[in-house]
Amino acid sequence: MSRRVSLPGASELFGGAAPKQTRPEKRTTPDGSALADRPSPNGRSGTAVVEDRKSSGRIRHDTKITVYVTEEELIGLEQARLALRKEHGLSADRGRIVREAIDVLLADFVDHGPDSVLVRRLKASE
Repeated sequence: MSRRVSLPGASELFGGAAPKQTRPEKRTTPDGSALADRPSPNGRSGTAVVEDRKSSGRIRHDTKITVYVTEEELIGLEQARLALRKEHGLSADRGRIVREAIDVLLADFVDHGPDSVLVRRLKASE
């Protein structure tokens, strides 16, 4: 007979605490048309949804990725978090800062394509 106690997991304990978002909201323009249906201002197809993205901020996230960073990158991220708090009165965790940075980078990529910061930095690192 095992002496190990079986405890419920977090999903059993907190299963109904936060509503699960099953699909993203469909955004519309003031005239009622869907954003995905309108043409991209820069003529690129398939980017209308990405252009009008906004970082998800503080919501429950259903997907996760793991990113490995150097100690210097982690210290830089933490210093940015502390500077945001001290100098700007903004309280944000590291995950939120990373999501905002991703949003800014993707918006720049959609707007500037081959001249975007992302493309330039990736080419420079080859």
